[in-house]
Amino acid sequence: MKGLEIEVKIKIASPQLFRRKLREAGFRIHRRRVFERNAMFETEPPSLRPCGCVVRLREAGKRFTITYKGPASVGKHKSREEIEFTVSDAAAAQEFFGRLGYQSKFIYEKYRTEYKEQEPSGIVTLDETPIGIYAELEGTEKWIDSTARILGIADKDYITLSYGALYLQWCEREGLEPGHMRFK
Repeated sequence: MKGLEIEVKIKIASPQLFRRKLREAGFRIHRRRVFERNAMFETEPPSLRPCGCVVRLREAGKRFTITYKGPASVGKHKSREEIEFTVSDAAAAQEFFGRLGYQSKFIYEKYRTEYKEQEPSGIVTLDETPIGIYAELEGTEKWIDSTARILGIADKDYITLSYGALYLQWCEREGLEPGHMRFK
């Protein structure tokens, strides 16, 4: 699938309250909570990061997805080209990347639950990560802003950083040497 991804993240203080707001707004679980392992691939020397691109292999339960993300355009929302497709064998995909000169450079883990409305125009995810709980709103800019207002989220609470960038900020605040963003 190829398209334009438009999204924002929001730091969630109370997952219970956020879930209640989602239900009251008509959102229902689209995909149940699942553990995700995301591996970001890069060459040595780096060829993707300097131009703002990423290649990722996501393992979510028994579903394996390869994603290419182009350079981000960041304003109030973050948007970027996204090409995504599923594969049947994560180990073979990793070996394939290795043969092309790409190695897993950063791994981040999370538990993700996906929510949609009855007439879906976008998707809301609730991501439980080792550095906190975040929601992602993905859809058109208009849908994101409208949904955020319904959920009581102000524009000033929008986050356009990646989980990798959020992790680096967290490590700096905690005085930790960055590695991978994994659950202990």
